[in-house]
Amino acid sequence: MKTSGLNFRHLYFFWMVAKEGGVTRAAERLGLAVQTISMQLASLEQSIGKQLLEPQGRRLVPTEAGKLALSYCDQIFLLGDQLQDALDEAEADKMRLTVGISDSLPKLIAYRLLQATQQLEQRVRLVCMENEFESLLADLALGKLDVVLTDRAVRAGGSLKVFSHLLGESDMKLYGVHKLARKYRRNFPASLHGAPLLLPTRNNALRGRIDAWFVQHQVRPDIVGEFEDNAMLNTFGRNGLGLFFAPSALAHDIEEQFGAVLVGDAPELREQFFAISNVRKITHPAIEAILSAVHSGPFAIAE
Repeated sequence: MKTSGLNFRHLYFFWMVAKEGGVTRAAERLGLAVQTISMQLASLEQSIGKQLLEPQGRRLVPTEAGKLALSYCDQIFLLGDQLQDALDEAEADKMRLTVGISDSLPKLIAYRLLQATQQLEQRVRLVCMENEFESLLADLALGKLDVVLTDRAVRAGGSLKVFSHLLGESDMKLYGVHKLARKYRRNFPASLHGAPLLLPTRNNALRGRIDAWFVQHQVRPDIVGEFEDNAMLNTFGRNGLGLFFAPSALAHDIEEQFGAVLVGDAPELREQFFAISNVRKITHPAIEAILSAVHSGPFAIAE
């Protein structure tokens, strides 16, 4: 069997030095002598015939070869951590589900979707990470995530081999604090002409449908805020900066948690929710539980 001849201990020291920006800080982090780290770095560079680090001011930074090596190290040592976690969880009869949550997805929706994983006989350890859609897809492709929950499908023909699974959808309602709701509820949606609105940014899947809905009803609201992060949008709405849309499936939560009340229904507006995975057929038991639950719950797809 062919082997690379790499010493993974030396590789780990390189990874730590690159992350810390210097031998001294890496040595302090690892509890080892500076000379030990330096000698083993030299051995690694000699064994592969490439310089991996070079000085830049007071720091050590990766060379071009070092950047390539660093990208592989990130995957190698991430998998090592995941292996240890998996072994620990198997011993404790736990299942791990690492979930990426798009920053545009309402957090209450993410919570509702993930609730189903806690009903399984085998305990599920959730590891949830929030980020922008494209960053999450990259992490999914690298194996850092089991699934991505988001409000949009992956565009066909992309370079990443990932697959979109429609979980469900919900029609939308417009909410606001009591003062705003009283003012704009009458004669809705014509009343929204000039009304203060909080909207997702234009890279959000729902935004284009909202803009078309305004055109359809011939209203031009005053857009006082645009947000990539849905939680931030809801926070501003809760504090009375403007009216905001939310899925009707979350009506009770919106009224209870945000102190907001209904201004009007927008049944033509529908928000969709997707699970993005590396495989066409999902086999992870925790993700299967999500699929099973949502298809019969409040996010069930309208016929």
